[in-house]
Amino acid sequence: HVQLVESGGGLVQAGGSLRLSCAASARTFSFYAIGWFRQAPGKEREFVAAIRWAAGTSAYADSVKGRFTISRDYAKITLYLQMNSLKPEDTAVYYCAQSTNVGLPTGVSEYRNWGQGSQVTVSS
Repeated sequence: HVQLVESGGGLVQAGGSLRLSCAASARTFSFYAIGWFRQAPGKEREFVAAIRWAAGTSAYADSVKGRFTISRDYAKITLYLQMNSLKPEDTAVYYCAQSTNVGLPTGVSEYRNWGQGSQVTVSS
């Protein structure tokens, strides 16, 4: 059982940037894909981005395309989410998780081993 631990959240003004990290507690591991999701107060958890671990191909939610970039460090077994041009509506707890299916799934039910979450707050 691999644990995923997020870090890097915080408070930032609108238009600012943050980088989230998601570290896996394993020396070596093979994922299908790892994804980022977010959940704002009173809302359902939603897909943000995902990356296929081996191939490096990625997918994004329309709401973050062009502003967020997902990447991974293969050697460090760490996932990143670079968030630029942040908006108040990006405020949420951000989670990383491991996919259970090949490809780049976007559904919450297609992921497991959720991290504890990292709070991102964007002020206007």
